Amino acid sequence: CVTLDVQAACQDTTVTQELLKEGFHRDLLVKVELGEDAGGCAVAARMHLPPGIYVDPYELATLQQHNLTKAVLIPDVIDVEAPEYLARDLLLLLFLEPDTRRSRCFRAAVPVHARYHRPAEGTEEALVILESPEVLLCCCHRHLSAECWEPAEVDAPCSSDSTGPCQWHSTKHRPAYEESMLRVPVGLREHSSLVCALTLLTTGLCSGLILAAACKYGHFS
Repeated sequence: CVTLDVQAACQDTTVTQELLKEGFHRDLLVKVELGEDAGGCAVAARMHLPPGIYVDPYELATLQQHNLTKAVLIPDVIDVEAPEYLARDLLLLLFLEPDTRRSRCFRAAVPVHARYHRPAEGTEEALVILESPEVLLCCCHRHLSAECWEPAEVDAPCSSDSTGPCQWHSTKHRPAYEESMLRVPVGLREHSSLVCALTLLTTGLCSGLILAAACKYGHFS
């Protein structure tokens, strides 16, 4: 976790997020550095994912079974096949793990996937904006400073393994970057007629070949 020269309202808490890999299937890496020791506390990042990007709940469940990622996804039932214009926002609570190399630093990564967008006019890509996550703490055995931390309305347990209620607290912070952008390739509207014609031609040709093969090699009673 890299120390950044960012001043928060109370203590120096910084958060960064980074999209790894290329294409439609990426990894979202979140890193947080707290301005105070969070020993015994659960640290999480609450993220609002816009309709253009999603987390696969089945993939997330598999990763959690292997203890690779800990997160709560709201809602937990998602249409992974829906395009961007038929999808809705998601809320992801990502539990962070301590960075063994730096004290007060926490990090976690989760796979995210871009949705298909409508064809655009004059551009071959659409932008998906990811706002900076909110940093949350849940401390069961200690009290946080009221000047720095305030109760947050989060309906989620203190860990992905527990189901009991938990009081989360949030702090004001300035992200290293206000937002991240994911560039998603899209089709061009001016190519719609050509694409439709080629699709119709290909469908007719393939249907004709299948019909010819069925007539030649099929056995009809």
